[in-house]
Amino acid sequence: MQRLQAYKYELMPDGQQKRSMSRFAGSCRFVYNKGLALQKERYEAGEEKHSYSALCKLLTQWRASFETPWLCDSPSQALQQSLKDLERAYANFFAKRTEFPRFKRKGVRDSFRYPQPQQIKLDEANSRIFLPKLGWMRYRNSRNIQGVLRNVTVLLRAGKWFVSIQTEREVDRPLPKSTSAIGIDVGIVRFATFSDGSYLAPLSSFKWHEAALRKAQQSLSRKEKFSSNWRKAKRKVQRLHARIGNARHDYLHKATTTISKNHAMVCIEDLQVRNMSKSATGTSEAPGRNVRAKSGLNKAILDQGWFEFRRQLQYKLDWNGGMLIAVPPQNTSRTCPACGHVSKDNRQTQAGFVCVECGYKNNADVVGAINVLRAGHARFACEVNPKRDQQQESAEVIQQSGNASLDAVGIPRL
Repeated sequence: MQRLQAYKYELMPDGQQKRSMSRFAGSCRFVYNKGLALQKERYEAGEEKHSYSALCKLLTQWRASFETPWLCDSPSQALQQSLKDLERAYANFFAKRTEFPRFKRKGVRDSFRYPQPQQIKLDEANSRIFLPKLGWMRYRNSRNIQGVLRNVTVLLRAGKWFVSIQTEREVDRPLPKSTSAIGIDVGIVRFATFSDGSYLAPLSSFKWHEAALRKAQQSLSRKEKFSSNWRKAKRKVQRLHARIGNARHDYLHKATTTISKNHAMVCIEDLQVRNMSKSATGTSEAPGRNVRAKSGLNKAILDQGWFEFRRQLQYKLDWNGGMLIAVPPQNTSRTCPACGHVSKDNRQTQAGFVCVECGYKNNADVVGAINVLRAGHARFACEVNPKRDQQQESAEVIQQSGNASLDAVGIPRL
């Protein structure tokens, strides 16, 4: 099987290279916004949107124009990749996966991409990389790169330049090393509660830095815009945001790596985080209720990183031969795992679960995790494909682990 993997390193450019990278990122942002403006005009006029090839032809005209001659200083393929990103954003919009594409802002996710590996040279022994129109550049080599290079993305985060090197390599289809299955119920008081009764405490990275971030943002608001002091205050805010994000990603990577290595099947709720964290402000005609309380809840939900947790679990389980099963979250914390009785009265408090039918008692989050495991085990039993030999061997391991996990928590098999 083919495995795509990206390796991210911090670059150590000189002053001229920093200025060049800023210009390249600005040119890509300009091309993206110009293409989006044209597409938006055609969309509002009811006309068919430009294809990617048509936008590339327009890009050739923009590079030859007297108004934008500075576009020729940037790598042409990097500019084409920004149009490809716009095409992908439009496709996601019409597929109803995302909202309508928005214009890019300077200093927000500045990046550009080199799609052709033939133009890139990598010298791992001396920790340096050659990029077109930038030359050789050193980077902080923290681990070896495996696989054949496919493309390179250069990005700016909190005042530092990074390079993301995507590779491709052929690996054997893995078999699960573990023989256990687990159900996970995510929350705020407990970040992740497992069906065996254990749980992970929340990191709440934003919560711990919120006071310092508020102070830095207040200081930024008092500075004259685009002055030297304003730029210094802005960099401080950016560094705080980067620290919050880095801490959250580090916590999620450690948690998902441990789970994926120790379990063959992981069942999790199919939560729609975007809908759960929508604002309750409402409109002037229909104002919302409990807006402040809902705002605090939304902040706590987004601070946990539930979507990123599920995304990392998905690809790490694929790499380790496991399987991630998402189940509907309805009534997972209201259903008794012993007798199957469903009632909102079963959960009288946030953490307490007492079945009104049979008297079964447990933590509500543990009950939710058990029901998630049960539903995932039932779904897997219906969807297993016996046609592929190695997949069938992996499926049998996961099937046995699911049965054993159901027995371990004392609930009947389905």
